Amino acid sequence: MLPSTGIFWSIMEETKTLPDTWKTSLNPLRLLKQLTSEWGRSPRIAILGVGNQFRWDDAAGVLIARALSKRTCALDTEHVLIIEAGHAPENTTAELRKFAPDLVLIVDAAEMGERPGTVQWIPEEAIAGMSASTHSLPLSMLARYLTLDLGCTVALLGIQPGSNEIGDDLSAEVSQAIQEIVNELDKSFQRPL
Repeated sequence: MLPSTGIFWSIMEETKTLPDTWKTSLNPLRLLKQLTSEWGRSPRIAILGVGNQFRWDDAAGVLIARALSKRTCALDTEHVLIIEAGHAPENTTAELRKFAPDLVLIVDAAEMGERPGTVQWIPEEAIAGMSASTHSLPLSMLARYLTLDLGCTVALLGIQPGSNEIGDDLSAEVSQAIQEIVNELDKSFQRPL
């Protein structure tokens, strides 16, 4: 359980007005250093790639998890767990419980009214207002359950889709966003604390 669950969200607030804020705040190095210093150990982070791989850009979260599982960060199985959660992320709760994460980072396509490929943090309070049209359970319910049951912080990184129509194509903008997120996460987890 995070002793200072507000650290993550205070970092999000501090970086809100900077360009490329998702990259600035996604880089968990600052958070990891603060938590490591506070606890005397590195936090355990689970990354859930959520989405439907048969609905164009909605597959973004799943594709990020798939790509990360082939990267160096996936080798640190003590501190990092990467799960392709698909369209039913609630089915991963047993695996999450066994891993006992301090932070669950959910990555998913999210309708934010932005240009396709835009990446933004979805604040805790806004997760409740998100539509669950391509998921079997609203992410707000999953986030609430994980927070209460596992005592962890839950964060959602949203990617604005261009289309959620049935098909297996990705828009160029979402494809680029996926690559950037994968590269940033992989780099961040490789940096020494």
